[in-house]
Amino acid sequence: MDFPPSQSTTPNGGHDDKSFRYDQDAKAFPSRAELPQIEGTPPGAAWFWGPEDQIGRLNLLTKERVKAAAAFIKSGTLVSLNLPLDFPATPAFGREPFKHEIKTLFPGMSYDDKYNLNTQSGTQFDGFRHFSHLPSRTFYNGTKGHDIVGPAANDKCSIHHWADHGIAGRGVLLDYWSYAKDREIEYDPFDHYAISYGELVACGKAQGVDIRPECQGGDIWPGDILLVRSGWRAVYDLKTPKTRQAAGLRENIPGPHDGQRWAGVSQEAAMVDWLHDCYFSAVAGDSVTFEAWPSLTEDYYLHEYLLACWGVPNGEMWDLEKLSTICKERGNYFFFVTSSPACCYGGVSTHANAVAIL
Repeated sequence: MDFPPSQSTTPNGGHDDKSFRYDQDAKAFPSRAELPQIEGTPPGAAWFWGPEDQIGRLNLLTKERVKAAAAFIKSGTLVSLNLPLDFPATPAFGREPFKHEIKTLFPGMSYDDKYNLNTQSGTQFDGFRHFSHLPSRTFYNGTKGHDIVGPAANDKCSIHHWADHGIAGRGVLLDYWSYAKDREIEYDPFDHYAISYGELVACGKAQGVDIRPECQGGDIWPGDILLVRSGWRAVYDLKTPKTRQAAGLRENIPGPHDGQRWAGVSQEAAMVDWLHDCYFSAVAGDSVTFEAWPSLTEDYYLHEYLLACWGVPNGEMWDLEKLSTICKERGNYFFFVTSSPACCYGGVSTHANAVAIL
């Protein structure tokens, strides 16, 4: 396989730790099993866009790939992927609920909005400062806690770098909720349920999508934006307000005994391999957590790999209901998708402001 060249290689064919770079225009990239271990990085880290890199796998959204993705706009149909800012009414993990006030400038003439919010409410992206590689307490590309808060705080891997670059590319939806319903697979997205890699393979096959990377003969391009529908939004309105509130207020204890329990993709090794090897520029799901929460069988979280090790934006609580209906009607699960991150210097996360165009 033709991997992107490094700027220099060692005499034995290995990579020079100080100068190895990915070629963002390459057609294929190293699999997770083939990653070189760069001295001073967490195990499994892929910090290969340069020591000053701030955007991770958003580097894959090249002009050529964005232009190719635009060819998937067929009818010009716009589909918002955003929940209201106050969803859920009782946020999980002890987060503050959204508050909205109107400021009157001149009665009957002019008014302003005043928002008080946590960016982890509503449809959002986790930024690279949100979750570290836990054993080393290291965030993407060597960012540390003292870069985020304290007297030495700076803009390293701040969310504004995403805003400066922009997010737009080809989206692919894996509608696991519909797949499960069609096969009478029952589960509650408000409880722990792990969607296995094998189930995603079967889901993709049912949709006519080979979820292997293109370099392995599949349909996934480098830079694609993955969306997984696990059913959280589909059942939200079916829950009583009291039940939704109780779910959000469940005790948050890091580790397998966490009271916060949500459906999402599994954290098995096969899932980690697949998510890495597809070289998605970003991933997102409709649940409160992209992966099944908590991690019951593994001693790591996908958040660690996606955000800290690979630099992959991790989206949560995306509204995939209308999109899933239209994709099913069209028989096509690829589309153009765009997201506009907030330009907040020093920011940790952002509302997604996401739209699919079909």
